[in-house]
Amino acid sequence: MFSFFRKKKPADTPVTTSPAPDTTTPAVASPTLNQSAAEPLSPPAAASEALPPAAVEHAEPAAPAPSAAPEYSTEVLPADSAPTQTTDTYIESDPAQLAPVAQPQEKPKLSWTERLKLGLAKTRDKLGKSLASVFGGGKIDDDLYDELETVLLTADMGVDATQHLLNDVRDRVSLKGLKDAAELKGALKDSLTELIQPLQIPLDVSGHKPFILMVAGVNGAGKTTSIGKLAKYFQSQGKSVLLAAGDTFRAAAREQLVVWGERNGVHVIAQESGDAAAVAFDAVNAAKARGIDVVIVDTAGRLPTQLHLMEEIKKVKRVVQKAEPTGPHEVLLVLDANTGQNALAQTKAFDDALGLTGLVLTKLDGTAKGGVIAAIAKNRPVPLRFIGVGEGIDDLRPFVAKDYIDALFE
Repeated sequence: MFSFFRKKKPADTPVTTSPAPDTTTPAVASPTLNQSAAEPLSPPAAASEALPPAAVEHAEPAAPAPSAAPEYSTEVLPADSAPTQTTDTYIESDPAQLAPVAQPQEKPKLSWTERLKLGLAKTRDKLGKSLASVFGGGKIDDDLYDELETVLLTADMGVDATQHLLNDVRDRVSLKGLKDAAELKGALKDSLTELIQPLQIPLDVSGHKPFILMVAGVNGAGKTTSIGKLAKYFQSQGKSVLLAAGDTFRAAAREQLVVWGERNGVHVIAQESGDAAAVAFDAVNAAKARGIDVVIVDTAGRLPTQLHLMEEIKKVKRVVQKAEPTGPHEVLLVLDANTGQNALAQTKAFDDALGLTGLVLTKLDGTAKGGVIAAIAKNRPVPLRFIGVGEGIDDLRPFVAKDYIDALFE
């Protein structure tokens, strides 16, 4: 029986065999955030099953699987602004019990200075090519200043900042007795540095524990992604971090923040539905009880023209103050550099509503409108805490005026 297995193959015919599929591990569904607190959660049989399919494909096959099963703790959140009411259930992710999400292998990273120069390439090319014609030579006259004005406006520096820079450059030319157009470049660089230098105020989170950081911004500005990168940044400073998924309006915003929490190994306070202020309230209390250093509160994205939604975000700030009278200690607005002068309008509107203490400017690598920093510095000089020049988790760094100017002109 089965004698055909013993037949000898010809010597010149290679034999290829496929390994038998491994069916020893039963398929167990991973717990989901939408599962009710009353229903028992089934722990995954192996670490690889706790990962999303995309992550499993990149996981190292030889990595040992942790024996501990993930545990989810459930508590009660208030459904509205009254902190004592308990009507909704939230789920807190516990990254310590989850297998780390496997990350794809990356190419060797460039230094931050190199990434900044690369990120500002579009702005630099647009500004640099135009300035090359201005600073190419010849005498300094009114026609030259008119040409310089056009260049600055097209770099999205705005009318007020452009006029300020032109007047300052004229004063420097007169004071130093400059006569050649090639010497204007240094004068413009010094003038622009002086204009945006006041925005360089690093964020210090050591004054309070927990330090409550509230993040606002319009949809699509990169708010939730920036929160994930900020968590990584604070962790690199040895700080413990807790995230509050207060964006209860946008679809999948909560799940997106939970994924960032798993990547960074930090806890995320989330709620399936309900009031964003309630999530913030509970997160602050949880951080105080656990001795967390930094709490980052996400909020729902909204346009500054939606006045009723702006009132809701004011409510989040008021409820945070009920949990901690000194908070929030930082109110950050995330801006998309691609919006150009609209970023300035957003800054004014959110500053009037919330009293901004800092800005995060993202996507500088995808726009030629990096000059909007000058417009902000001139019209609403809110400290620029961080700038982003890429999608990597380390591509959000503190703003340094000199580095920005050097990358813009070199």
